Amino acid sequence: MHIADLVQTRYTTKSFDPSFRLTATQAADIESLLRFSPSSTNAQPWHFVLADSAEGKARVAQATQGFYSFNEGKILNAARVVVFCTRAQLDDAHLATLLEQEDRDGRFANADIRAGQHRGRSHFVNLHRYELRDAAHWMEKQTYLAAGTLLLGAAAMGLDACPIEGFDQQALSGALDLRAQGLVPSLIVALGRRAADDFNATLPKSRLPAAQTITRL
Repeated sequence: MHIADLVQTRYTTKSFDPSFRLTATQAADIESLLRFSPSSTNAQPWHFVLADSAEGKARVAQATQGFYSFNEGKILNAARVVVFCTRAQLDDAHLATLLEQEDRDGRFANADIRAGQHRGRSHFVNLHRYELRDAAHWMEKQTYLAAGTLLLGAAAMGLDACPIEGFDQQALSGALDLRAQGLVPSLIVALGRRAADDFNATLPKSRLPAAQTITRL
């Protein structure tokens, strides 16, 4: 299917078939979509928690009790749940780790290019740390780029998906011990196959017309 058709046919699945399981290839492809998502200056300020087992999904679902209980079934019945986490800080140790990995991957022809990459990335990181003082927001925007990559990629793989922001962040952080790892939960995406009674599957997509959302210069 053409990519322009995918965005018109994919939708937010509201009910998943609990009997559906991912193949090993699908599971691996999802990890590739996450790992190779784009980020500003290749900062990769994210971590992804994957839950496939009933026990793992139940831990994530602890964040959908009470007011957020309408999302519990989506998590428990999905084939895989991805918790998108954002780093609480983009510290110097992480920047050093990025640089070493880029070096191992052969991105630097010489030491000057390596040093230039570090200066350039540090400039933008420090801009958001100190001048703009919006580092947390800037990092989370990169995490959402990864979420967009996963949603479109899942559609290309023939999988259904539901992005979920309705959850208790404190409960999820506690259930997954995220604060101790220097992480904050940003988004949950449930993946699998739609259930036969998923009402949203039969509804037409609705978007504002191009004339209202696109300007051509």
